[in-house]
Amino acid sequence: MTRNDVLLLGGAGFIGAALAARLKQVNKPVHVLGRQQEAQLEQILPRCGTVVHLACSTTPGASATNPGMELANLTFTLRLLDLLKSQPETHLIFFSSGGTVYGNPRMLPATEDSSLTPLSNYGASKASQEAFCNALRAAGHFITIIRPSNAYGPGQTMKSGFGLVRTMLEHARAGTPLEIWGDGENIRDFIYIDDIVDATVGLIDLPKDSGTYNLGSGVGLSINQVRGIVEAQCGRSLHTIFWPGRYGDVRSVVLDSSRLQKKLDWQPTVELAIGIARTWAWLNTHG
Repeated sequence: MTRNDVLLLGGAGFIGAALAARLKQVNKPVHVLGRQQEAQLEQILPRCGTVVHLACSTTPGASATNPGMELANLTFTLRLLDLLKSQPETHLIFFSSGGTVYGNPRMLPATEDSSLTPLSNYGASKASQEAFCNALRAAGHFITIIRPSNAYGPGQTMKSGFGLVRTMLEHARAGTPLEIWGDGENIRDFIYIDDIVDATVGLIDLPKDSGTYNLGSGVGLSINQVRGIVEAQCGRSLHTIFWPGRYGDVRSVVLDSSRLQKKLDWQPTVELAIGIARTWAWLNTHG
């Protein structure tokens, strides 16, 4: 029985699908399960030396007024951790959220040692799941925590209230109004899908790792600046409607990924303008 297999939980999503494709390219045995396939988890888990936990049923906006929605995410993670207790050699890579767990950091860019002070239910759920992962890590299990910034790129489907770049490109293509909550000066860090996959594959190749890592570009841009880049790359103006800001929206967050860069000799390679151009080309071909 091989322990070389990789299990992707939530592997049908944006990051999971891209990661699965890359692993198959390098002939790594991959199993993909969704949250609704928990019954198969006990059967497949013992065959896998690495588990990448990407499964999440909510978005920051979806659970904003209903914190109970996050219970399903927490329950699933607790079930996984309970199963892993009997597999101490299995390496778990948990995808948290660098864009929400820090809230509004006192200093930018945020490091992994910055306080976890989430403002949203989604961020609170991710921080809680991290805490349970840390408890199993303290018992000697190999658990890596990744805190990615805002992911984007080809293959990202349109999801209401989630994925700023994808949302802007959809409005550019359809000619529909773009709604922005606040003044558009909120600052975010954006990371291209290929850079995420490169880093994750590097961590999969470190089966005894137990680090916590930010995964971002280290470049902060306002929503208005991103809109300008989208308009330039698409050659179209976005009709924009501004609404009052919402409680729970982070004002500014940029991630310091130097710890991960040193660990893997990795760095993000795709600048936002180039990544948006590639995503726009993909959208017009596959959208």
